[in-house]
Amino acid sequence: MTDKLYEQDSHLKEFPAIVTACEPHGELFYISLNQTGFFPEGGGQAGDTGFLNDIQVIDTHEKGEVIWHYAKEPLEPGVSVRGRIDWAKRFSRMQQHSGEHIVSGLIHQRFGYDNVGFHLGEKDVTLDFNGPITKEELAEIEITANQAVWSNLPVKVTYPSREELKSLDYRSKIEIEGQVRIVAIPDIDTCACCAPHVTFTGEIGLIKLTNVQSHRGGVRINLLAGDRALADYEEKEASVRAVSVLLSAKEEQIATAVERLKQENYTITGRLMQFQMAMVREKAAAVPEGSKDLVFFEEGLDANTMREFVNLLTPRCTGTACVFTGNDREGYRYVLGSSSLDVRPLCKRLNTAFQGKGGGKPEMVQGSLVGTQEAIRNLLL
Repeated sequence: MTDKLYEQDSHLKEFPAIVTACEPHGELFYISLNQTGFFPEGGGQAGDTGFLNDIQVIDTHEKGEVIWHYAKEPLEPGVSVRGRIDWAKRFSRMQQHSGEHIVSGLIHQRFGYDNVGFHLGEKDVTLDFNGPITKEELAEIEITANQAVWSNLPVKVTYPSREELKSLDYRSKIEIEGQVRIVAIPDIDTCACCAPHVTFTGEIGLIKLTNVQSHRGGVRINLLAGDRALADYEEKEASVRAVSVLLSAKEEQIATAVERLKQENYTITGRLMQFQMAMVREKAAAVPEGSKDLVFFEEGLDANTMREFVNLLTPRCTGTACVFTGNDREGYRYVLGSSSLDVRPLCKRLNTAFQGKGGGKPEMVQGSLVGTQEAIRNLLL
């Protein structure tokens, strides 16, 4: 049995211990101690990492009543060690997990939904609820959650008896055997949880809910808290500054500048399409009527213009009209058409010969492939 120091002090960074066992497993060694501050994987949160003396611990798991530290080197049973937790990682996870409790508690209070899924990943936290939540409602939850952070509420851990549990209204995703550990934030949440948490909500710093999407009849919410929320802000701030410089616009005006650029792009694209249409009409008109097979390689044509080009060529062609756009390095998009033949067999031959994909109707097909202009012409003509 391992004495769980993290349950007594979630902010313990270093601790003394005695090695009680060391078992080889492949390239790793599973080491148990008489006591540990390392939290093992559980409740949606990964196990702690760190060091035992100078030996790296890459993961921590609990099996039965023993906590095993997955280390890269062995330690002799009976020796004294000093454990050092990767505190930056642990504290970040505590910020995320405590932030999740606040959000889950508020959603349960307001909507009555249960948290049916929780994953504390290395980038963000996902929370699954069994009911719908709109983006507008989520924004309101976010404000209330941060007000709970700013209030610096105590995060209390208790171990109630079975009798006390009967009268306690608390959240739990699973039926728990043995002693139940309750983590409570006054007027916000009461939840069964095995993981270490912050002592006061102010340590969370900031809660940011970045996305909500439909998921299995309910919703999945993405959460960032503390250092991760700050890093996300810094990344987006850097992006805004970069876009501001590129558009020669003040940071608070980049949305307007992008909208203006978008409209200008629409105008230019429209004019380009007109020029392309005029060009393909002129090229099609120059093709002698009764021509057999036609193959054109053109630069920068969009899909609509390619189809229009083929439609203009097929009445002047007794065989197949083929239009390609692209290059030998990146590949080509194509449209094939005919007024008298089924072009699907030719499409299949092209795809087989040039790692292509595509299809369509007997009179017209379209797709993409990878090959050289010379090789494509040799197959077609």
